Amino acid sequence: MAENGANGATGGQQAPQVKMNIMGQFVRDLSFENVMAQKGGSGEMQPDVNVQVNLDAKKRSTENQYEVSIKLNVDSKSKESRDQLFLLEIDYAGVFHIEGVPEEQLHPFLLIECPRMLFPFLRRIVSDVTRDGGYPPLNLDNIDFVQIYRAELARRQQAQQAEQTAKA
Repeated sequence: MAENGANGATGGQQAPQVKMNIMGQFVRDLSFENVMAQKGGSGEMQPDVNVQVNLDAKKRSTENQYEVSIKLNVDSKSKESRDQLFLLEIDYAGVFHIEGVPEEQLHPFLLIECPRMLFPFLRRIVSDVTRDGGYPPLNLDNIDFVQIYRAELARRQQAQQAEQTAKA
C-alpha cells in the first residue's frame, strides 16, 4: 500500500484549473427560404436533408474572451422529384470567457469544446424554424466536432504540401 507523499506527487506542479463561462449567445445571421411554399406546393414529401457545418473562432479585445461561431447550411430536397423544399442558413455564435487552457491546446478547445456547448441551443432554433416553416421539426443529429477539427487540420496540411510541391 502506497503512502501519501512522494509516490503520488507530480513534482509540486498542478495542472491549471480550466474555467469556461458562456458570456452570451446570439444569432448573427439567419435565413430560411421556404421554396416549396413560394411555389404553392404542399403535401407529404420525403425530404433529403444535407447539412454543412463550418466553425470559426476569434479572440475578442477583452482579455480571456473568445467568440466562437457555428455556421450551418441546411439544404432540403424532395427524395422523389429532387425539388428544393427549403434552404436554411444560420450563423450562431457564443462569447466565452476561458482561463487555464494551455496555449497549445486553446485552438482545439475553441473549435471542439465551445461548439459542443452551443450546439443544443442551435439545434433547438433549427427545429423551431423548420417546424414554423410548415415542415416536420428538423432535429439535427449530434455533430462530431472532433472529427470536423481533424478533417480541417488534414485539409490544411494537404494544402500546405500542395503549395510546397508547386514551389519546388
